Amino acid sequence: MAFSWIDAIGAAGAGLTTLCWLPQAVKIIRDKDTRAISLVATVAFTVGIACWLAYGVARVDWPMIGANVTTLVLMLVILALKLRYG
Repeated sequence: MAFSWIDAIGAAGAGLTTLCWLPQAVKIIRDKDTRAISLVATVAFTVGIACWLAYGVARVDWPMIGANVTTLVLMLVILALKLRYG
């Protein structure tokens, strides 16, 4: 199957929504301050990403798996730091 504009839009969306968490993780690591981040929202988002990952694995959808593994790793770092620094 040829790469289409739909694939490009999906790849751009996956890349942006995944990488948007990188600056947040870096800021938390640098500042050691998580007061402005909701624990409930962080847990809910992390569980949601884990569900999307499971769905991608079940469908053997490698772009979905890759994007969600990356996002899950970043969110687990953010969640761990939220739990550590409050």
